[in-house]
Amino acid sequence: MKPRAYIETTVVSYLTGRTGRNLIIAAHQELTREWWDEVLPVLGGCISDLVLEEASVGDATAAAKRLEALQSIPVLLPGKASVEITEAIMASGLVPEAYVNDAVHVAIAAANGIEFLVTWNCKHLANAWIRTRLVSLIESLGYRCPVICTPEELMEAPQ
Repeated sequence: MKPRAYIETTVVSYLTGRTGRNLIIAAHQELTREWWDEVLPVLGGCISDLVLEEASVGDATAAAKRLEALQSIPVLLPGKASVEITEAIMASGLVPEAYVNDAVHVAIAAANGIEFLVTWNCKHLANAWIRTRLVSLIESLGYRCPVICTPEELMEAPQ
């Protein structure tokens, strides 16, 4: 069975967004497009209802592009385990209260045994300080934490 990647909302936003004027963001957008076309087909991609909800917010035209890109990707269902993991993450203080959705993304991926969580959110998710603590916390609950990474870190999928 091939490894699966939970695609967090920032990835589809970079995929479908107009190319940014900031060179770093523009490079991330191009990398995301390459990852989507070349690596994602090798992995099994998945999302959650939360990704669909977040992707539908904002400019109607941009939201439609995001939702179109996501339409063929399987949706994971949250369950009791994802609620337990979310509560533990929030109680730990690793993710600020205002960003509970970031904890939910990690929890759904962990509860479903997903190998990778792909994101451009380097503040609360793909952040070395937070990642290591999330791994310890989630493993202490008896689950395996997905590898939280950017598309750039996951460019070379095994063939």
